[in-house]
Amino acid sequence: MKLRKQVTVCGGAIFCVAVFSLYLMLDRVQVDPARPQTGGNFPRSQISVLQNRIEQLEQLLEENHQIISHIKDSVMELTDTGAVSPSGHLPFKSANGSWVLPFDGRPTFLAVKPQDCQFAVGSRGQTDLQMLDVYSLLKFDNPDGGVWKQGFEITYEEGEWDKEPLQVFVVPHSHNDPGWIKTFDKYFTDQTQHILNNLVVKLAEDPRRKFIWSEISFFSKWWESVDAQKQEAMRKLILGGQLEIVTGGWVMTDEANAHYFAMIDQLIEGHQWLERNLGITPSTGWAIDPFGHSATMPYLLKRANLTSMLIQRVHYSIKKHFASTQSLEFMWRQAWDPASGTDIFCHMMPFYSYDVPHTCGPDPKICCQFDFKRLPGGRVNCPWKVPPKAVVDTNVAERAHLLLDQYRKKSKLFRSKVVLIPLGDDFRYDKALEWDQQFINYQKLFDYMNSQPEMHVQAQFGTLTDYFNAVYKANGVAQGSRPPQYPVLSGDFFAYADREDHYWTGYFTSRPFYKSLDRVVESHLRGAEILYSLAVANARHAGMEGRYPVSDYALLVDARQSVGLFQHHDGITGTAKENVVTDYGNKLLRSLIGLKRVIINAAHFLVMKNKEFYRFYQTESFLETDDRRATQDSLPQRTLIELDPAGPRYLVLFNPVEQERLCVVTMLVNTVKVRVLTEDGQTLPVQLSAQWSSSTQMSAEVFEASFMVRLPPLGLAVFHLYDSPDSPMTLRSDTLLRLAGQGVSAQAVDPLPVRSQQADPQTFYITSQSLTLGFSGTTGLLESIRRKDDPQEVKVQMQFVTYGTRPSKDKSGAYLFLPDGKAKPYNQKEPPVVRVVEGPLFSEVVAHYQHFQQTIRIHNIPGVDGLSIDLTTVVDIRDQSNKELAMRLVTDIQSGDVFYTDLNGFQMQPRHHYLKLPLQANFYPMPSQAYIQDSHHRLTLHTAQSLGVSSLENGQLEVIMDRRMMQDDNRGLGQGLKDNKKTANRFRLLLERRSTGNKMTDSGATSFPSLLSHMTSAILNHEILALPVLPKKRGVPALQTFAPLKSSLPCDFHLLNLRSIQSQDPHAPSPYTALILHRQGLDCGLEAQNLGFNCTTTEGQLGVSGLFRNLDLHLLQPMSLTLMHSSTPLANDSTVNLDPMEISAFKLKLH
Repeated sequence: MKLRKQVTVCGGAIFCVAVFSLYLMLDRVQVDPARPQTGGNFPRSQISVLQNRIEQLEQLLEENHQIISHIKDSVMELTDTGAVSPSGHLPFKSANGSWVLPFDGRPTFLAVKPQDCQFAVGSRGQTDLQMLDVYSLLKFDNPDGGVWKQGFEITYEEGEWDKEPLQVFVVPHSHNDPGWIKTFDKYFTDQTQHILNNLVVKLAEDPRRKFIWSEISFFSKWWESVDAQKQEAMRKLILGGQLEIVTGGWVMTDEANAHYFAMIDQLIEGHQWLERNLGITPSTGWAIDPFGHSATMPYLLKRANLTSMLIQRVHYSIKKHFASTQSLEFMWRQAWDPASGTDIFCHMMPFYSYDVPHTCGPDPKICCQFDFKRLPGGRVNCPWKVPPKAVVDTNVAERAHLLLDQYRKKSKLFRSKVVLIPLGDDFRYDKALEWDQQFINYQKLFDYMNSQPEMHVQAQFGTLTDYFNAVYKANGVAQGSRPPQYPVLSGDFFAYADREDHYWTGYFTSRPFYKSLDRVVESHLRGAEILYSLAVANARHAGMEGRYPVSDYALLVDARQSVGLFQHHDGITGTAKENVVTDYGNKLLRSLIGLKRVIINAAHFLVMKNKEFYRFYQTESFLETDDRRATQDSLPQRTLIELDPAGPRYLVLFNPVEQERLCVVTMLVNTVKVRVLTEDGQTLPVQLSAQWSSSTQMSAEVFEASFMVRLPPLGLAVFHLYDSPDSPMTLRSDTLLRLAGQGVSAQAVDPLPVRSQQADPQTFYITSQSLTLGFSGTTGLLESIRRKDDPQEVKVQMQFVTYGTRPSKDKSGAYLFLPDGKAKPYNQKEPPVVRVVEGPLFSEVVAHYQHFQQTIRIHNIPGVDGLSIDLTTVVDIRDQSNKELAMRLVTDIQSGDVFYTDLNGFQMQPRHHYLKLPLQANFYPMPSQAYIQDSHHRLTLHTAQSLGVSSLENGQLEVIMDRRMMQDDNRGLGQGLKDNKKTANRFRLLLERRSTGNKMTDSGATSFPSLLSHMTSAILNHEILALPVLPKKRGVPALQTFAPLKSSLPCDFHLLNLRSIQSQDPHAPSPYTALILHRQGLDCGLEAQNLGFNCTTTEGQLGVSGLFRNLDLHLLQPMSLTLMHSSTPLANDSTVNLDPMEISAFKLKLH
């Protein structure tokens, strides 16, 4: 080490001498004005040679920048003046024991325009049906309704259709789950390919036959497996209107747990496939199987230019209420819409199920007789004991009248004389025989009905669009317009119950391991899309397209499709068989590995200082991944950076968030002698902590180094890590183990000190510059939060509780939550081991229990990262049976019976706790956050994975963390939930003070997070990726920060995606990129905080051409959300404008 220093210092000295002598030579060349100009004693040619030499020297200097910075460091170490932080100060402990850190001292400002605060408090468009009001109105009783068990008796007058005959549209369909009882591929091989093969043949036999199809994941697989002739036949059926593609998403997405990023992405994936292969654009949504419906879906479909939609699984009491008031068809409007711009026409199916017995009319015993797959001799029969009869001349009149009676009764529930009759079920029409049974028998019935004028009916096969168009026509309005007198509705349809008190609220948490993995892959997909688009555009700009691995696009496509597949309503829901879950997991893991590859390749190119030195080798990676997962069901292991006295290791940090980020980054290193430098050689404060292998055992080989960084938005920053002797900027954490039992002691590893003490019941505290947290001395769990600017401590008590399931008959399973009464406190015999770690950058408390381990950490830095509490709970209930573990927050916030949960990470929905409903009915999905509030405070629990949430008492919020169910719950799965994993559930807990004058908006149907809350959600969901540069024998070329944004995005804008658009070749990108932006709705009634970055809002204005550094914008074209419909291109220097809550897509050409 000493020798190396001497060599570098000497090298430095020689270098300086060389440069100085050159300088002297040049000095002599300076022309003396007193001298007569006789050509001088230095010929002109020699001067130019020298200038060339100097230019070469400058280049050398540039390339030797690293050597110089090494010298600088060595000199610094030799002179031992103590390293200097960005502000020139060292961290120190203040009198009260809290750490004061040197910050980069950049002042930041918050400039939110008053106009941008108006939206949250402004007026809303009036709706006839607000779901919150419907909930308070209904009794939710379940009287016997006769043949329609959950409804009522329907009657009609004989002559009602004399003036205007009944129009009947029978819509054949086959519901194909991309994974449930079998895997996606097995379903395709066994059933789906046969359905589609038969469809091509059977629809062509008669032009009156119709069919609808929705899942493009299956359709595209079939398309790629057949010859051009079959493709052409299929295209002809679609263009001829016999087959309609409905929704056209990759899957029929779950609407409870899915995040709006993924919901949009799977819709784009499906629509882009349709555009490329068929040139068609879906116009109608079809969602018959998601377990409850979100208000986000109608907004996304509307933005994709769809005009109508259909839903099915809605609480039976709501169906009955809507049927009795003829409100089953309505305009669905966003609760936050100030006018009617978000309206979309929606049809709600009235009965129990989408199968044939529950779709022809109110009496399943009769409808079942018209499911001709159930003709005697087949494998399926009618549970009501009356089988179908084949239609022949002798019985056609009787059968037609019996069926027409059902059609008429069903039509009485709707406002128009047009009725929709779906005809299908799961994986139907897979045999040619069934096509014949259904189509031939129904055609005979239609022919008879249509030939009898006194029946006043016109019956036919139709597509979904045929039905909707007939409704619009009957009402005399344009496609998608509101028919006169039809109601307008806002709100959502959770929670769903299909019968009795069987609420489908268990699946909000089922298989949380995969709900978490899903979001990790989504964040990587977004990050990879953005970096790939920027890298390809920069390569194009530099004329280096040929040298960049553009073929990485195939990895993006694979990930889009894996993530899309998992959004299926048996995927992310956790309701598939165990081997199917494993298959989804393997697909997600494969995609995650591919995405890390895309990110690494893009980062490599973008941080190269001199792109000429850029070389891409398929076999040799430039960067390492931040972590690795051994298998699809294991937690990630972070990458260890091995420091070496011989030279520095470089680290590239990627910030996937669209705002500058000030935060703490933690790396694993192999030594305690660590120094971290910024790119320009400034030493950063480092907090060293132990890596713990158990509650009381620390590792002797691996340590944690945490340091504070400021990263550019969507950018990459470079840091240098050195193995070097003690630096005053490297500070050790102070660790205390609170132990209850005797005989357990801490094993300290030199040089990290650990103290241990007997636990006592006294409250203990950890503190940062923004927060002071109190913990129970007995449980080691959170008790209170005090914000530094708030004199009042707020009680926020963490409890863990468990639910069992019912002792008799119906029990909880993958779908249903059927608890055995209120939760019981979680308890274990031994008291927990509690570890308290304190230091200059972060402090944390870790409580080890038998079935979970909870870490609560606060960061001692300004801005977003320091204002909330980082909360990780590792749960493992694999030894339990029929138990659900819940985390409950008990506070003194006077929230009453109101709480707020998000829908798909897109919008907030107020909820009421109702005593008239059973306990399980008061649970709701929480994809990204839930909060409770009173006139003083709002407490938000942000989450990195979807889980079920409720507020069962005033001031409480509780989340189901994991559930282990030993039996099936009779919804077709045929399995319990026994494949639990060790799962890390991650949260951020944010306490905000509400400013005065913010009490009026609490009664409304809308609520919005604050700016700080939006940013907190962003940093939780988009973690920094830390990518170590692999050591190179030839040395590492010069690297520099990559900051792609020239101007910052307004801070109420979220960049949802920057997605390279496909070309005709599905595995190669076109020169176009889709920019998808969401302008978030803000509640400005929470006291503004220093966010740690400059934050400005612009009333929704954004100049796109000035957004990207070093790139030219050659096209700016507004598009529909899924890029199917385009508007006139704007001038490249135009400003685009988004309304609050608006999601908009633009097609860009960046060069």
